[in-house]
Amino acid sequence: MDYITKNFVKNFIKPRNQNTNKNDYGRVLAICGCTGYTGAAYFCSQAAVKTGSGIVTVAIPEMIYPIIASKLNEPVVIPIDCDNNGKLCEKSFEKLKTLAQNSDAVLIGCGLGLSNELKHLIHKLIKCISVPIVLDADGINAFCGHIDLLNGHSNIILTPHMGEFKRLTNTPKDKEITNEFAQSFCEKTKCILVLKAHRTNIFCPQKKYMQNTTGNAGMAKGGSGDVLSGIILSLLGQGLSPLDAAYVGTWIHGKSGDICAKSIGEYSMTPCDMLNTISQVFIDILYN
Repeated sequence: MDYITKNFVKNFIKPRNQNTNKNDYGRVLAICGCTGYTGAAYFCSQAAVKTGSGIVTVAIPEMIYPIIASKLNEPVVIPIDCDNNGKLCEKSFEKLKTLAQNSDAVLIGCGLGLSNELKHLIHKLIKCISVPIVLDADGINAFCGHIDLLNGHSNIILTPHMGEFKRLTNTPKDKEITNEFAQSFCEKTKCILVLKAHRTNIFCPQKKYMQNTTGNAGMAKGGSGDVLSGIILSLLGQGLSPLDAAYVGTWIHGKSGDICAKSIGEYSMTPCDMLNTISQVFIDILYN
């Protein structure tokens, strides 16, 4: 087993060329949020901004647009057709397809909720998106019972916690997920798997898994996973390969949590605190 360390991450994070503009750092799209889960859209999009994306677009159900638009300053917030329950619906397909085709990377799932119509929408979207995709939370849940629809999509990163991965693979709650099982899943689907835990492991079809070396129990709070997804999304948009973005993003995410744990404490730290320490992580990578 190999480990993701600071020295490993330093190979991918370099000082910026001064003769650049926002178009040089990626256009990324986050399709997220529903009634009751507006925080997810905030966390993932702000994480993408803090990680250095040039342009972040957030596509959200129009029912929650006033809430999200009032909280986000840097991202472009786009209201999208939704059903009466505040969830995206198939009527939104063409608009989301166009937004995705004009992006360098796409995130689907943070706080989306689920309905049969929304599942079908997600299934249709991944068929027509050619850029790298991060599937998180309900973006993953949409494929429970439909794993075959993931097969062959080598540019998809899945970011489940253990419970989500067991649901996806129809594994009983009391059965242990082995590294061999996770590796076999990746070989079958061709996806990259970021299996979140105290020490997150990243699996891929091509080689043995790597284990992250950062992170702590204070990150076990709602919203932390949304921050991770936004970090990985941003790195994809800036040109890292899906596998490298998964490695580097997971380390940055855990390191931001470690900084929070030292300064605030594991009990009181929040995902918002983690957003505010991403900058310190980059300073440490680049200059220490």
